[in-house]
Amino acid sequence: MTDNDHGTRVSAPTDLWTTIDALWKWLEADQPVSGREGLLLRMLKLSEEVGEVSEAVIGATGQNPRKGVTHTWDDVEAELCDVVITALVALRTLTPDTRAVFEGHLTRVAERSLPPGR
Repeated sequence: MTDNDHGTRVSAPTDLWTTIDALWKWLEADQPVSGREGLLLRMLKLSEEVGEVSEAVIGATGQNPRKGVTHTWDDVEAELCDVVITALVALRTLTPDTRAVFEGHLTRVAERSLPPGR
């Protein structure tokens, strides 16, 4: 069990797809903008998360001379995880068959990218 941002004790589902579905339901229940605009905003959230990866990499490498080192590589890992979660929730917004769609696409990418037998 962990505390959420609201200080409430929660038990996160352990299965990736169950967790993604639970997050999607939570977002859908408290969505300030719905319909097509809400869908587009959910997709745009990915850009925000990718920007946070960039910010963390710049901070971990000290590339901003005004700020210096402001992040760690652990921060970069966490931001990358946020990108993955956000992408999977966005995919769940488009289809309830999220797992099959993702696994099918992953299989196609692996088939065209990896040598035979890998």
